[in-house]
Amino acid sequence: MTSVGERLRDRRLEAAPTRRQAIAFGASGFPTQLMAQTFSAFVVYFYVSHLAVPAGWVAVAMIAHGILNAVLNPVVGAISDRLRTPWGRRIPWIGLGIVPLVVAFTLVWMPPELPVAGLIVWFLVVVAVYDIAFVVVVLNISALFPEIFRTTEERARGNVPRQIFAILGMVLGTAGAPALYGALGWPGMALVLGAVCLVLLAWSFFGGMIERRVPEAASEAMRWKDQLTYTFRNRAFVPYVLGSLFVQTSIAVILAAVPFYVRYSLRAEEGEGSLLLGAIFVTAIPSIVLWSAVVRRTSPRTAVLWSVAVFGVAVLGYLAPSTVLGASLVGVAVGVGVGGLLQLLEVMLAQIIDDDAVRTGHRREGAYFGVNGFVVRGSVVLQAVVAAVVLTASGFDATLGDAQPESVDGGIRLMLAVIPLGFTALAWLCFWLYPIRTRDL
Repeated sequence: MTSVGERLRDRRLEAAPTRRQAIAFGASGFPTQLMAQTFSAFVVYFYVSHLAVPAGWVAVAMIAHGILNAVLNPVVGAISDRLRTPWGRRIPWIGLGIVPLVVAFTLVWMPPELPVAGLIVWFLVVVAVYDIAFVVVVLNISALFPEIFRTTEERARGNVPRQIFAILGMVLGTAGAPALYGALGWPGMALVLGAVCLVLLAWSFFGGMIERRVPEAASEAMRWKDQLTYTFRNRAFVPYVLGSLFVQTSIAVILAAVPFYVRYSLRAEEGEGSLLLGAIFVTAIPSIVLWSAVVRRTSPRTAVLWSVAVFGVAVLGYLAPSTVLGASLVGVAVGVGVGGLLQLLEVMLAQIIDDDAVRTGHRREGAYFGVNGFVVRGSVVLQAVVAAVVLTASGFDATLGDAQPESVDGGIRLMLAVIPLGFTALAWLCFWLYPIRTRDL
């Protein structure tokens, strides 16, 4: 009888993936987004409000988390491209990283009884393990996408289940987690979500993550200096990664502005912000299928330009509503654009990687996804700067509660509509400069 390791070593994808393989591969989007959204949405609240860790220390820890995550992306990507094993370049990383990732995520919410200093150390150590494992697993899954799906047609179809799973993970991570920790407590929530993530990652790993036989010349290790030189000299990658940064910043600013918008502009209950976010995410799911059809009939560049334009025009609608219902209807239009961005950006990056392989003779998915992850992390910084500048300039004062000056409403609407439109316009210009005009090379 052959062992699991032997079966993984011997299997290789020779033709187009089957529908079952595509769905299994796409299932990885659910646990990765579930963990990412739950962590980003609730970890500060948990440690500050529930465990009484000083907010300043948590902020320092989160800055360290952001720096580590950003630096790890290009480093892990470059190492992954250079790795040579009988099991392939990506599979060993993913297989070895899944359990540490899920365990670290679970332990974030299950600290032992410690004094404040001990909790800070626990947070730093456990989150560092979580960061390393998350980058190792998710970056290598992303690097498999252009390898498993080789044409625009295959990529457009293959990315649909992955993005639908990802959106469902986002929804559960932001809306389901509070219900779980309210009913089961934080440790109970952690165990339930950890179990769900482990099961889905295992299904995806064994059912859909299959490498191809890369030609020997294409799999030779490239020197570190050449890695960076070829990546940043790529005429297609530079406008792509800048456009992606501006798009991610637009979305991050909107997500940060929604709670302020609901409370201080619409004068509604804070919980109704879930209706605005729900309108975006629910609409994004069917729109992913729509944009898949568009890119199969046009090209990645054309489809991305249209989706960015739809997104930019739609966000401007947030200037007008005075009710949650009106803002939710705007969210429906925004969701159409968001669905396109989720579906198309990785399809475009896969095309860049194909073009690079033609030019250099090397398959360097890890390097490109790693550098992209590093640059896009800048959206978190830009979002924080925008929020701080706008709220301060508009006269926002948290001690006033709901009795904010009228200028705050205008500032919040500016932050939710006009500023994202500005970043979106910059993104559209970058993608317009994208030089690959065809659907396939």
